Amino acid sequence: MNERTFTTEFGKRNLVIGVFELKFCKGASIRFDSVAEHQEAALLAVEGDGLYHKITDQPFLKDMNFQRKKPFDCFNLAGIPAYIVLMFWKPRKQKNVYYIPIKRWCFCRDAVGRKSITEDMAEGEAMFIEDYTLKP
Repeated sequence: MNERTFTTEFGKRNLVIGVFELKFCKGASIRFDSVAEHQEAALLAVEGDGLYHKITDQPFLKDMNFQRKKPFDCFNLAGIPAYIVLMFWKPRKQKNVYYIPIKRWCFCRDAVGRKSITEDMAEGEAMFIEDYTLKP
């Protein structure tokens, strides 16, 4: 499994309402700075007073009139739950996905005194945990 297949699986399995930043890890921990400042700010804004975003038009291929259809032009979200969603992948082991609310993520990042979050830490901070080992 890689980040692309995790993203695809997440799209098929997720039942939680909200906005998400997905992170995939094949190691023992994920660095807190893997969530960029602008991503963190956007997730916090969505939970708070709101975030407006215009969906960019997809560039079309040179000499071809092909353009992916977008569902709509823009959105303005406020008061929506926002999560960092982590998957720690280990071959032939249980594959849990951890939904950590953005405010918990920020608190943990500032309070733990280290640069990364382990799977055990994620389990303690997660609001929801899903087992991706089992087929849907």
